[in-house]
Amino acid sequence: MLAAAGVRGTIAATLNAADPWGFDMDGIPGAVFHAVAEGTAWLCPPGHPGLRLLPGDVVLLPTGAAHVLASAPDTDAVPFDRAAAQRALAAGEELHVGCGEPQTRILCASYQQDPAITLPLLSLLPDLLYIPAARATATLGTTLRLLAQEVSQPAPGSAAVLNRIVDILFVQVLRTWLTTAPVPQGPSWLGALADPIAGPALAALHTEPGRDWTVASLAAATGVSRATLARRFLATVGDTPAAHLTRWRMDLAAQQLRDHDDTVAAIARSVGYTSEYAFSRAFARSRGTPPGRYRTRSRAAAQVP
Repeated sequence: MLAAAGVRGTIAATLNAADPWGFDMDGIPGAVFHAVAEGTAWLCPPGHPGLRLLPGDVVLLPTGAAHVLASAPDTDAVPFDRAAAQRALAAGEELHVGCGEPQTRILCASYQQDPAITLPLLSLLPDLLYIPAARATATLGTTLRLLAQEVSQPAPGSAAVLNRIVDILFVQVLRTWLTTAPVPQGPSWLGALADPIAGPALAALHTEPGRDWTVASLAAATGVSRATLARRFLATVGDTPAAHLTRWRMDLAAQQLRDHDDTVAAIARSVGYTSEYAFSRAFARSRGTPPGRYRTRSRAAAQVP
């Protein structure tokens, strides 16, 4: 699900700051990620008390909520200059802030979910995910060190390497959060992953979307009765198995239409439709446009800088 959801990250900045300093992070699209490599910083999001970040701490704001990142809670903050940060990255340099000897080094990134995917992911997460260094797994710590090393020693291909490391970090942060935080409240596919009945059913649907699933066959694969599966799936996911499967199939088809040159008939078969006509009708109901027209529009939109 994480792979198909297409959550992709890019390095936004490497801050090398001398006290006092402060940035008002507002208007950043997608999710925002900060990792403290050296020194300390304060994260002050609206509606939350200030959070002191220490070396090795990471935070993820899944909806990109406005926040202040500063050397102290009462430090005056200036708008974050994204253009200056991008110029520094392009030149293989850090963004220097303040005067004097830098005390703090922070790696900042942003994440976007593939617009072809309608199943939510980032919006299901809490406003703020905070993982202190003491709670980070060994693999998360290793990845953070690798990221810091790549930033401090840029080489040919560093941009591509950095973005892939950032993608790995997202999975590791989410994995750490899922194993240490309370299950998300309310019906959702993300919260249902921890359910002993709905979780395996979701895994089956996501792994084999082209299979001719019925409630009976899904219940058999899950090891429960049809009535138990139907009741539990609706309560935890918030949808029926058939509706969830259709949505998942349409998401995968939308990705394939945009990114590949397979025929509509071939894509229909890959997501479980034996009839191209039935698939086209289902896709048009889901996306408001036929598959061929969707392919043309989505590819044109992807080319817009």
